Amino acid sequence: MADNQGPQGNYDPAGSTQMFRAFVDETPAGGRQAAAAGSAGPRVGVIVGVIAAVAVVAAVVWLALA
Repeated sequence: MADNQGPQGNYDPAGSTQMFRAFVDETPAGGRQAAAAGSAGPRVGVIVGVIAAVAVVAAVVWLALA
């Protein structure tokens, strides 16, 4: 039986990396704008979470002193 698992002939291992980089560079400009707009969502969530945490701590302190 022949061993068909190894590379045949002159195999360039950097060729697949070059093809991957070319693929990544082909992303449409609209995809980058959507990613930039999507990053604002988590930031809003963090701000809301911090405000909620401050409100809870303030309520606990107010109840402890009352």
